[in-house]
Amino acid sequence: MRVLITGQGGQLAWELEQTAPSHIDWVAFDAQQLDITNTARVYEVLVQESPDLVINAAAYTAVDNAESDSSIAYAVNEKGSENLALACKEINAKLIHVSTDFVFDGKQTTPYSVDATPSPINVYGASKLMGDMKIADILGGNATIIRTAWVYSAHGNNFVKTMLRLMAEKPELGVIYDQVGTPTWAKGLAQLIWALTAKADSFKPEADSTILHWTDAGVASWYDFATAIQELAIEKGMLDKSIPVRPIPASAYPLPAKRPSFSVIDKASTEAHSGVQTQHWRKQLSAMMDELKARGEKREANS
Repeated sequence: MRVLITGQGGQLAWELEQTAPSHIDWVAFDAQQLDITNTARVYEVLVQESPDLVINAAAYTAVDNAESDSSIAYAVNEKGSENLALACKEINAKLIHVSTDFVFDGKQTTPYSVDATPSPINVYGASKLMGDMKIADILGGNATIIRTAWVYSAHGNNFVKTMLRLMAEKPELGVIYDQVGTPTWAKGLAQLIWALTAKADSFKPEADSTILHWTDAGVASWYDFATAIQELAIEKGMLDKSIPVRPIPASAYPLPAKRPSFSVIDKASTEAHSGVQTQHWRKQLSAMMDELKARGEKREANS
């Protein structure tokens, strides 16, 4: 199978490259090589590469900047998704597209099912939802849309790395306790996506697009996530000492974009569809931090 990955250099695309099965013939493009907002370039690359399947890991994800740069957010997340869908339809390729929990408003108190009604409360979520809708309308059952949340990796910039840096630099930290969701190790998401590629032959173009939800298992606030990061970092020798981490309300840390207060998503249908089982977020965090520590030790040994 020939697979084209967009968003090279990002956390998910990097993990997709690291975990690609040996039988997959894949190629990846970064934003400079493949600007998905450029309709002509998208057609040119997809016709030239002729993939059986496209994995769209490209997105505008700067949630706060999107409030003032809405035109760019919509260009990438809506128009870029539409361009990929149209080009996939032209060459009869299938599409796996990565979306977000931010399509929901956070007013529920139970996990969002795949058929829950979206109602985004910020520009990022709204732009992603519009992209999802364009893909579903153009490709129908030849598209699978995966909503995920709180993604982190040993590669790139993310909450885990930021916390480790701040915990080494600051005497104490305040972290939000009243926004609840679930962290997602990008490697686990990549492994799910590769499992789904094995089912690509069962995509039915005449059906509706498949919507799936994927994060790690369990529930956490950002405060829970941060305290787990510190505990594991101390245990693994990645931090010399612990610092006080205080729970603070979101109102004490105002940001340009509103966040859902509750964005836990239900993965049961995805587990049944894919045959892949979620792992608890703390177990996944520990494994990622082992990988991050090993990478740091390797760099030190080579310096």
